[in-house]
Amino acid sequence: MLKRTHTCGALNATKAGETVILNGWVDVRRDHGGLIFIDLRDRYGITQVVFEPDAGEPLMEAARELRSEFVIGVQGTVSRRLEGKTNPKLATGEIEVRATKLEVFNRCPTPPFEISATTSAEPNEELRLSYRFLDLRRPSMQSILLLRHRLAQLMRNTMSSLDFVEVETPMLGRSTPEGARDFLVPSRVHPSHFYALPQSPQLYKQILMVAGYDRYFQIARCFRDEDLRANRQPEFTQLDLEMSFVEFEDVLATMENLVQAIAKEFTGEALQLPLPRLEYHDSMERFGNDRPDLRYGMELKDLADLAAKTDFQVFKSALESNNRVRGLCAPGAAEKYSRKDLDALTESIKLFGAKGLVWLKVEAETLTGPTAKFFTPEIQAELRARFDAKTGDLILIVADTQSVSSQSLSTLRIRLASELKLYDPKAFHYSWIIKFPLLAWDAEENRWVAEHHPFTMPLPEDLHLLDTDPGKVRAQAYDLVINGEEAAGGTIRIHDSAIQSKVFSLLGLTSEQAEEKFGFLLSALKFGAPPHGGMAFGFDRLVMLYAGLDNIRECIAFPKTAKGADLMTGAPGTVDLRQLRELHIRTTEQ
Repeated sequence: MLKRTHTCGALNATKAGETVILNGWVDVRRDHGGLIFIDLRDRYGITQVVFEPDAGEPLMEAARELRSEFVIGVQGTVSRRLEGKTNPKLATGEIEVRATKLEVFNRCPTPPFEISATTSAEPNEELRLSYRFLDLRRPSMQSILLLRHRLAQLMRNTMSSLDFVEVETPMLGRSTPEGARDFLVPSRVHPSHFYALPQSPQLYKQILMVAGYDRYFQIARCFRDEDLRANRQPEFTQLDLEMSFVEFEDVLATMENLVQAIAKEFTGEALQLPLPRLEYHDSMERFGNDRPDLRYGMELKDLADLAAKTDFQVFKSALESNNRVRGLCAPGAAEKYSRKDLDALTESIKLFGAKGLVWLKVEAETLTGPTAKFFTPEIQAELRARFDAKTGDLILIVADTQSVSSQSLSTLRIRLASELKLYDPKAFHYSWIIKFPLLAWDAEENRWVAEHHPFTMPLPEDLHLLDTDPGKVRAQAYDLVINGEEAAGGTIRIHDSAIQSKVFSLLGLTSEQAEEKFGFLLSALKFGAPPHGGMAFGFDRLVMLYAGLDNIRECIAFPKTAKGADLMTGAPGTVDLRQLRELHIRTTEQ
């Protein structure tokens, strides 16, 4: 066997005259009559190999049979390329290897799509996932997985330098209510009992704090059985961490060291610390969501006082129902959006329950639009001032509930910023969102639910509200937002068993239910639990951001489809009846 001496990205002009052996895949083959050229590819790069008649007819005949994706070994001499034939796009572009020996390790039928580094065609995603072993061979995919590797190494090195200890936590645990559905694993030796795959290592890492491991981390696999979308998978990876004897500012300050290291490695930016902090309430008011993209402005403005001065019935009805009148101003958008475009914007926000969209184009002397007649010159002037609107801008207003107006305007803000190119897509902005609500009211179940998870510590100044007004209690919770994506999130945990029991009670858990579900945690909290808190970074999402992707499946080696299927292996699949009987399971089809 011809075993490689060098990779396909290692050779340059300093190696001229050396005899080398390369292994890899045929990227492309070119027959120039008397000469045959191939580009040989591995994950390190591409090297041009030339087969010349002087090497003998048997070698030339073997070279003529080569096709794309054949796996081969080649021995030859490194030579400088002829003047004018160099390729500056390749690290190996100054040289070629003049072949003297060839060994075909494996032939390949015509692939279902092009794999060559030179192709710009993007295969159909379903086809790619069905032939993932070929898709992952493409250089574009290899660069993403190499970025993923670099991020994991950087995280491990940085966390170790900050005195964190890596501890593995179990994959098979107890099913506990943490917000999403569990993936359940039946127990063979305990009939009718089930393990649950971890939604996160939350409970285990809290117990590690009780056990005295004051700085823990783990690059953890997590599982949630929930509806999927472009940036969500049923199994995912996160950097999980926990710290003892800290307040939330300590956690943020420590983790900013990691964020700074990541930014330096993948963008070259020297982040200035501390990162900006924005309270949840302010974020919702100014941007309509709790993960605002701050690479651009276009903030939401409250217009209730101006709406009250008009005779516009839509505004009057909203105010009479204690709803909101809010809007935003899109710079330079008036001429770019036709009536048809504005109708499309209106239809898009109806998906969130909005009844309509008021639009006003800002002209030199007046505002124009179907509803402009309801606004006196004085109110028009106040609207201009409220938004600092310039000629050519476009004002968009929604009159509806808090939730509908927030979702509608937030969606419009994101869409308009992209369509108007208000930001550099390669730029990064980092910020913390802090002081989230502790609880949210679930009208369908008629009870309080945890905004983050049931182990979150309220702000000290809000503790008394647990008894009188739980909806106003703010949490010691924080999210890291990068370019409008939640990249990390965490909380300070409840370390006092009495407070933990109180929160469980608000969530509708009786003491018996709390003991059944979380008895081991409540017990641990009674045995010298330190103040502690932590967070988790969405590892896949970070790769997606730094690779410039908008689909999380692109940065996972073997992802699932939107329906949770693995097209390559056929998972999920059926199992034989013997396995089911061993697990004491009967299906509805039996």
